[in-house]
Amino acid sequence: MATAVAKVGKSVHRIFVGNLPWTVGHQELRGYFKEFGRVLSANVIFDKKTGCSKGYGFVSFNSLTALEKIENEQKHILEGHYLNIQKS
Repeated sequence: MATAVAKVGKSVHRIFVGNLPWTVGHQELRGYFKEFGRVLSANVIFDKKTGCSKGYGFVSFNSLTALEKIENEQKHILEGHYLNIQKS
């Protein structure tokens, strides 16, 4: 999906999100991060054989401001799990 966005010519800022609860899907991930800025995509990675979440995902934003807001937040907690967030 990042390729399609890149063709538009806009800069894309992407983060890795680790330690996701297995109950979190694409919509929940998007819902959490939309408070920081416009989310271009939010994808949780699932095991192809089992269909279960692998516990991590990626979120893309169209502005650097969203990343700065995320970095300024000391802790990110989703459904009781402390999220591990890194720029990717």
